[in-house]
Amino acid sequence: MRTKLYTLKYMLTFAFLVLAGCSDDFVYVDGQDENSEDYFNTPEDYELALVGAYDLLQATYLNVMLGEIASDNTLAGGESATDVPGIQEIDDMVHTPVNQQLRDIWSWMYAGVNRANYILEFQDKIDFEGKEEIIAQARFLRAYYYFELVKWFGDVPLAVDRRIQFGDQFDIPRTPKAEVYSLIEEDLKFAAANLPATQEEEGRITSGAAQALLGKAYLYQKEFAEAATAFEPVINGPYSLVEDYESIFEPEGENNEESVFEVQYTDKEGAGFGCLQCSEGNVAVGFNGIRNYTGPKFESGFSFNVPVQEVVDLFSGDDIRKDVAILDIEAWAEETGATYSEGYEHTGYYNRKYISRQGDLNTGDANLTNPNNYRAIRLADVLLMAAEANLKKPSPDEEKARRYLNLVRERAELDPVTLSEDDLLEQIYEDRRLELVGEGHRFFDLVRTERAADEIDGFVSGKHELFPIPAIEIQLAGNNWEQNPGY
Repeated sequence: MRTKLYTLKYMLTFAFLVLAGCSDDFVYVDGQDENSEDYFNTPEDYELALVGAYDLLQATYLNVMLGEIASDNTLAGGESATDVPGIQEIDDMVHTPVNQQLRDIWSWMYAGVNRANYILEFQDKIDFEGKEEIIAQARFLRAYYYFELVKWFGDVPLAVDRRIQFGDQFDIPRTPKAEVYSLIEEDLKFAAANLPATQEEEGRITSGAAQALLGKAYLYQKEFAEAATAFEPVINGPYSLVEDYESIFEPEGENNEESVFEVQYTDKEGAGFGCLQCSEGNVAVGFNGIRNYTGPKFESGFSFNVPVQEVVDLFSGDDIRKDVAILDIEAWAEETGATYSEGYEHTGYYNRKYISRQGDLNTGDANLTNPNNYRAIRLADVLLMAAEANLKKPSPDEEKARRYLNLVRERAELDPVTLSEDDLLEQIYEDRRLELVGEGHRFFDLVRTERAADEIDGFVSGKHELFPIPAIEIQLAGNNWEQNPGY
């Protein structure tokens, strides 16, 4: 599937906002609708447009990496304190509206929204067999991109079934996130109802993926009963926990029976720093890699996103998840004779789930074209979210919450728990951190459960729950958008 979805990149190129210069040559901008009559005339046109909408999923590598770095799980790392300043600022909670990485997230997620909306804008142009499923996939993708935008920025400009074109930014206000969530819910319900439970092609969205993201959207809004209900079809669906835990994040573990939704990457086409979002490979894997590494199994990288001692110590001695999640580079070097360099904020640990393995094509730039898929939603993740939702809903179901938690714990070869009430909730939180460390969820879990100020150094309540709207985007919108509080 990755060959079909991800090697046909950038067939559709849409920018959310266009920065125009001051000369007359840049005053006139051609309308984007001029060629619309010549497109969406065949089923193949819709399919290729859908490929373009999938393509921006690969750019979410940055969302994942920063979701860890902003949390208490990892430090920014890198070569020095000035290596990618925007990442260092987010780690230290001193980020401002002038931050290249935050602007990248904003613009790349809106590019994804626009590509999905392009299909939906012309969804009624022709009829053909299979169109409903294409529309369902497009609506899932729109929901996924909007969910990322709401997570990071709160209220965001909302466009429904139409592209945001040049000039529209002056007339589209920031929409309350409750309205954005309403669209997300509608899209995901439609997708769940119109997609199959399984797909022949790896990477295609399924009804289970839509149900899982719907439950997650409810969870983020503290609608716990709705979340618990949404997760049930996923838990009872065609998924199961992988028995060989060590295999999950290895190449042979891609698109396994635990994977509900997985972002596909490939090393068949090279990339460069001039267009990181153009990479077909998982850029975060190269950034997470061991600095100046020589040795078996792994490849070298840039030593960002390094786990801290606190999270390493949280694993008990019997927890098999530790060695899958954390690479102790000093112990590894002693065992294998590998060599490496210490980067900035060296902790001695690396995110083993997402550092590059040997054996790929090493297409240049090799650090930017790693084929490691991102396991965006795993069944273990769903079970832990469902455990939390069942415990927090108005009529709590402690037995079900414990059962779902214990399924995850027992797979980790840990004893089941018999806890209740607040003690059970704290154990769910702890196991969620340990199960998902390195996967980009931690910062947003802390924010939505109102624990961030107690766990993240420098976090200011009332400010850091959201990230700032990039200043240039506000300026390009004629200063019509209010900045998030505290920035």
